[in-house]
Amino acid sequence: MPPRFKEYNGCNYLRQRLVLSILASKPVRISKIRYRDDNPGVRDFESSLLRLLDKITNGSKMEVNETGTRLTFHPGILVGGKVEHDCGTEHGIGYFLEVLLALAPFGKNPLHATLTGVTNNQIDPSVDLIKASLLPVVKKFVLDDNDLDIKINKRGAAPQGGGQVVLRCPVKRQLRPVQVLDQGKVKRIRGTAWAVRVSPSVPNRVVETCKGLLLKFIPDVYIYTDHFTGAKSGKSPGFGLTLTAETNSGVCLSAEICSNPAGSGDPTVPEELGKLGAKLLLEEIYRGGCADSTSQSLAALFMAMGPSDVSKFLVGPLSPYTVQFLRHTRDFIDVMFKLETKTRDEDEEVGEEDEEDGKEGGGAGGLRMGTDKVQLTCVGIGYTNLSKKTA
Repeated sequence: MPPRFKEYNGCNYLRQRLVLSILASKPVRISKIRYRDDNPGVRDFESSLLRLLDKITNGSKMEVNETGTRLTFHPGILVGGKVEHDCGTEHGIGYFLEVLLALAPFGKNPLHATLTGVTNNQIDPSVDLIKASLLPVVKKFVLDDNDLDIKINKRGAAPQGGGQVVLRCPVKRQLRPVQVLDQGKVKRIRGTAWAVRVSPSVPNRVVETCKGLLLKFIPDVYIYTDHFTGAKSGKSPGFGLTLTAETNSGVCLSAEICSNPAGSGDPTVPEELGKLGAKLLLEEIYRGGCADSTSQSLAALFMAMGPSDVSKFLVGPLSPYTVQFLRHTRDFIDVMFKLETKTRDEDEEVGEEDEEDGKEGGGAGGLRMGTDKVQLTCVGIGYTNLSKKTA
């Protein structure tokens, strides 16, 4: 009897479908990939992703029809190991890193991946953002995180890239269940203003404007400048900013912004970029939760793949990407999440009391926690990594 495929249409959410296909060992068929487009079928960055998945698995089988509009994927066994891959310049390295971080803990051997391409662009999460946002979430589920690291050897801005990143991730026999419900209060803000092939004064101008805004809210703000020169600076000029707000309960909320690519005809002013970057971080803090909008779907995946125990995770408003991921999780591994809205009623009550005392609402007593939060609750499927070598 031939294997029963999970059938989908369209090129959206391709990464989610391939990741869950490998972890659930269920073949997937995706049809009508850009079939109405002038240039139909699978793009170069998607075929590059398929080649990368082929390198970290054993026995995967991929078939694309002549027009490129239908992809059939039979998953193999995750082996991990040492991998080198050129990600091209259409999408950033972050596009591929998100997939690798979702799969790496379930491999046979620890993953040591060297990826080359664009480290920073305006489409994908940058390598800095993934390091600041996704790694803390992985550490919550993976107990021993000694070998978990992302290192930027060379930085490469869009459009020509030239960057190099090394990802190291250990394998786990089983993830652990988590109860992450305390967001805490923001105690400090850290960041990196990076620049390649532009004047060294540019990151300093970005930092000055950004700090000016953030110091109105909290005194402990420190932003490093990271100016790569020579062979380590890639092939295109560019600059950008990554910011992380750390809370007293160990939660990291991150945001980033990147300059327009060279040759786009619309130059970016460093002061404006710094101001916009600060506002994006404040927006992320307002959304809140124990995982920011970039890492929500990864937290949901690891909760579902955990042991047969209840896991709880508090996040801000769900991003459309996470909403679709929860639907795919139900399709592939039959895990349903319970979603509860955590409102701000208690905070508002305290704020009203302050107003009666002649103070501003939410002043000394009322802690403003931003928008309503969502509590994700699920029971894991008890996934055990049987291919992991025992000591």
